[in-house]
Amino acid sequence: MSDDLRDLYQEVILDHGRHPRNRRHPPHANHQARGENPLCGDKLTVYVTVNAAGVIEDVAFEGQGCAISTASASLMTEVIKGKTEAEAQHLFESFHALATGGEPPAGAVQEDEMDRLHVLAGVRDYPVR
Repeated sequence: MSDDLRDLYQEVILDHGRHPRNRRHPPHANHQARGENPLCGDKLTVYVTVNAAGVIEDVAFEGQGCAISTASASLMTEVIKGKTEAEAQHLFESFHALATGGEPPAGAVQEDEMDRLHVLAGVRDYPVR
């Protein structure tokens, strides 16, 4: 990876870490999940509003965490909004493979969506995060 690209990725992570998108508690969420990393103390709750057709109408998060966990939650909320539950699951599996060095799932993911998430690929070098 070039230094310019690395610098750009770092800027994106810092921007989302300092100015997270969708950091709020939406009033009409019909799904939520809480995650905690006992090794570093990150604690996040994700709220999702899914309509009757299975499309994610809104997604937000609350909690405390390092810049990487905050940036990843912020980016995730932007990428999955408007997706179906199945599309969001596929994006998660694709990103998880990217972050852990695993095998990506079968099926294509929109290139621009993975490009947005690729800024977090370096987290695989810090597995505790």
